[in-house]
Amino acid sequence: MNQQWPLDVTVSFDPYFGESGRDGDQGAEILPDGRVHFRVIAKEAKEVVIDRFGTVFPLAPAGDGAWEGTFDMGRGFLYFFLKVDGADVLCPYLPIGYGCCRPMNFVDVPVDDMAGWDKLPGVAHGAVTRHYVPSSVTGKHEICLVYTPPAYNPQKKYPVLYLQHGYGENETGWVFQGHVGRIADRLLADGQMAEMIIVMGNGMARAENSSDRMLFPKILVKDLIPFIESRYNVLTDKWHRAMAGLSMGSFQTSITTLTHPELFGYAGLFSGFLRAPWPTDDPQPYLKMLEDAEKFGEAFRVFYRAMGTEDQYWNSFAGDDEYLKDKGLGIIRETFPGGHDWTVWRRCIRSFLPRLFQ
Repeated sequence: MNQQWPLDVTVSFDPYFGESGRDGDQGAEILPDGRVHFRVIAKEAKEVVIDRFGTVFPLAPAGDGAWEGTFDMGRGFLYFFLKVDGADVLCPYLPIGYGCCRPMNFVDVPVDDMAGWDKLPGVAHGAVTRHYVPSSVTGKHEICLVYTPPAYNPQKKYPVLYLQHGYGENETGWVFQGHVGRIADRLLADGQMAEMIIVMGNGMARAENSSDRMLFPKILVKDLIPFIESRYNVLTDKWHRAMAGLSMGSFQTSITTLTHPELFGYAGLFSGFLRAPWPTDDPQPYLKMLEDAEKFGEAFRVFYRAMGTEDQYWNSFAGDDEYLKDKGLGIIRETFPGGHDWTVWRRCIRSFLPRLFQ
C-alpha cells in the first residue's frame, strides 16, 4: 500500500506497513480524491469496522483473513476506533495519536488550505525539548514540551506563548497532532510571525489522591512560568507573555489570563469557552474583568476567540457571543469550517501566532 505518513507527527507507528510473509500488507492509503482505503488482517474475525464516534464504516472480507474498504470519511484529522467483533483494537499499521483519554488510530486527509504542512522544502525547523518540572501544586514532577525557533540563540531574549491542549489529551498533542512546530516554522520562514518560545504543559495534571482537573492554572503561575524563566532567556513582562488553548485548554486560558492580567497581554481561546461550558452556580470571579471595557482594553493587546462552525459546543460559543454582545471589549472572533477537532485547531493557531508580540 502507498502510505506516506510523516513519522514525527505520530505517537507511534510501524513504518514497515507489515512484514512480508508475517504481517501481510495492511494499513491505510489516502487516495487522490480524498477517500481512504483500509486493509486490515483479522483472521477468524466475523466483523471489522471503522467507527468514527458512532458513524460506522464496515470493512468487507477480502480473502486470507484480510478485510478491506474504501470510504469518504471527510477531510482533515480523523480519529477512529477500529473494532474487531465489537472489541476496540489499536492497529500498529496505522498512525497512533492520543485523544479521548487513550491512544487512538487516525488518518489525516489533506484539506486545501493546510496542504503541504508535512512537506516544507527549504524551510528550517525548530526543536522541541521535554522538561520535567517540579510542582509545588501537585507535589510531583510534571512534564512540558518547549518549541524553540530554528534560529534560536540562547543569548537572545524571547517572548513566550503557553499553549494548552484539551480534555483527554496531554502535552504532546500540539506537537504530534496539531503540527504547531511545522506551522510556526512555515510562518517564520514567510516572515509572518515573531520569533517566540512555545511551552506546552500537561493540563490534565492532578495532585495525588485528587480528581481535580483544574489545577493547571495554578501550576502554570506557581511552577511552570518560573521554571521556564529560570531555564530559558526570555522576556518576563506581560507584553511578551501569551497564553492560548483548545477546548478545556481554552477555559484554562480564560481563567488564567483574566485572573492574572498583570502576567499576560495576549490570550487565545480555540473551540472553547470564555465561561464554564457546563451548568454551574459556582462563582466565576475572573469574569469581572469583562465588565470594564477600558480596563480590559488596557490589559490585553489581543484577546482571540475561534470555533468550528460544526462544533458540538457551538451553543456554548454562541452563548458567550451573547454574553459579550454589549460589552464593547474589542475581542477578535473567527470561525472555521469543521468540528471539535485538530483540523480547526491548526487553523486557529495559524491565525493566532502572527497576532502575537507585534
